[in-house]
Amino acid sequence: MKGTIEVYTDNAGFFRFRIKGGNGEVIVTSEAYGGKDEALTNLDSVKKGAASTPVVDLTGS
Repeated sequence: MKGTIEVYTDNAGFFRFRIKGGNGEVIVTSEAYGGKDEALTNLDSVKKGAASTPVVDLTGS
């Protein structure tokens, strides 16, 4: 099963998005946004930028 991205409102009424893995577990939860459009704009930035963002290995091995 593929993972999903969910846009939702939290208990305080703010908009957030979360990325879930194929097993249904939450991998990433966004910060809170005051409006749905703001959440979707930031989600789009994450989706576009993730593929080209370098991975920095801080494990030392």
